[in-house]
Amino acid sequence: MEQQRSVSGSSQSPRSPSSQPFLSVSVTDPVKLGNGVQAYISYRVITKTNLPEYQGPEKIVIRRYSDFVWLRDRLFEKYKGVFIPPLPEKSAVEKFRFSAEFIELRRQGLDIFINRIASHNELQQSDDLRTFLQADEETMERLRSQDTGIFKKRPADFLQIIKDVQTKMSDVVLGKEKPVEESNAEYEKLKHYIFELENHVAEAQKHAYRLVKRHREYGQSLSELGKSFKLLGACESNDVGKAFCDLGAKSEAISIKLQKEAQHLLMNFEEPLKDYVRAVQSIKATIAERANAFKQHCELAETIRLKEIALDKLMLTRSERVGEAEHEYKELKAASEEATTRYETIVRRMNEEMVRFQDEKTNDIGIAFHEFAKGQARLANAFADAWRSLLPKLDACSLDTS
Repeated sequence: MEQQRSVSGSSQSPRSPSSQPFLSVSVTDPVKLGNGVQAYISYRVITKTNLPEYQGPEKIVIRRYSDFVWLRDRLFEKYKGVFIPPLPEKSAVEKFRFSAEFIELRRQGLDIFINRIASHNELQQSDDLRTFLQADEETMERLRSQDTGIFKKRPADFLQIIKDVQTKMSDVVLGKEKPVEESNAEYEKLKHYIFELENHVAEAQKHAYRLVKRHREYGQSLSELGKSFKLLGACESNDVGKAFCDLGAKSEAISIKLQKEAQHLLMNFEEPLKDYVRAVQSIKATIAERANAFKQHCELAETIRLKEIALDKLMLTRSERVGEAEHEYKELKAASEEATTRYETIVRRMNEEMVRFQDEKTNDIGIAFHEFAKGQARLANAFADAWRSLLPKLDACSLDTS
């Protein structure tokens, strides 16, 4: 389903609906290509827009999962402090990699991912986003294969960043490295909230998974029970036999409803919760980037302080190294200012991002729980209607045999 997102920055008159700036993206038509370990899924990415920086009103390109990874990594490197939307996970089990359910879950996740970027005030202006949405397949393959510049050692996953930070924390505990940590009440409150949120959402997702599993198992049991009742009914030629057959048919019908509801629960409740677990991990990766930026900012500030002392001594002694020391000082000063700007930008962006994240979370989680409640009510009504319709027949059968 296409999701239209309004974007700002257009000089066109807003009075006419057709003049409103928009960027609508959808990920559709997953197709398996290749064989064996080389096999992968391709997707049609359809972009509709009236923005002048795009090539036309509609563009259709073919993309694969690694192209989405490329975009995510580029944005993460260029937009420090922004919470980059998470990608749907890869299947850890090879036999599920090309199952219809997994492919649809991934397609849905990629659609959400790209639309979150397209609707973000800063990310929607990215040259890399425009490249992703418009470049031909050969260009994307070339860009993916490039391994130069700032992207040479980029992490394959946000979790790797978090692991690197945890390693550094271990070094601090073991005394291998002196900690340089930012500490203020608001920041500590934010970190505590994020870690608590991850734990609670992960716990809710775990139980949602169990509920989906239980629905499926219950549906399978009812299906088998229904078959048994029908076979039992076939052995009887009287009203008892007919009642058993009716009971079996109802059991099988309810089984189908349970299986459908389990699928609905997976797509509209469990998966959104899992997506927010990944979203929180993205925020933790940004927190790690902020910690690195703060450390660089502090270390350079301290280095400059020591350099100033050394430079003053050289100037007092009229050393021949004064010129060289002044040049080194200027370079350090520039690097320090750049590090300070980088840190302050991350802080500013994170403050803005938390407001946006809270609004999105309230909306998305609210929708997920609404879908859950509707599904459970729908299922309960179906159960009640099905069993209630059998009661007169079973009552009659009971009277006949009394």
